Amino acid sequence: MRVVVLADTHGPRRWKGCPAAVAELLRGADLILHAGDVCVPGVIEELRRFAPVLVVQGNNDVPELGAPETVEVELEGLRVAMIHDSGPAKGRLERMRRRFPAAELVVFGHSHIPMDEAGPGLRIFNPGSPTDRRRQPYGTVGVLRIEDGRLTEHAIIPVT
Repeated sequence: MRVVVLADTHGPRRWKGCPAAVAELLRGADLILHAGDVCVPGVIEELRRFAPVLVVQGNNDVPELGAPETVEVELEGLRVAMIHDSGPAKGRLERMRRRFPAAELVVFGHSHIPMDEAGPGLRIFNPGSPTDRRRQPYGTVGVLRIEDGRLTEHAIIPVT
């Protein structure tokens, strides 16, 4: 299963339409995870043209988005959780373990800072933002490959 991970697209102010480099990565995706701050439902509608989308509510999302605060799902046997704001950097891995005790992977956003960190039994993954890089050198998205209950690929890819 090939999963593309997005966060903090901030449409329509930042996401004026799917950037070409992002669209290229979305082609052939089996699933898209969006870790919040979509801002408007039109972004999700656009993403659904590529693949099914799971999304969580971000602090800038309109209520009409209708997204839950968290998602917990099993993908190809891998237990995945998603939340927008994982809190302060200090203690994040341990905090996510407590919040999602069954998860093997936690996807989050909010900071716009790409992160891929692992500890015993848990990987935490923030794809950054493809459209609002803030202090980061590039806009980024994440790509995951899941096979037989294992995360076999986890990459953060520059798109700007």
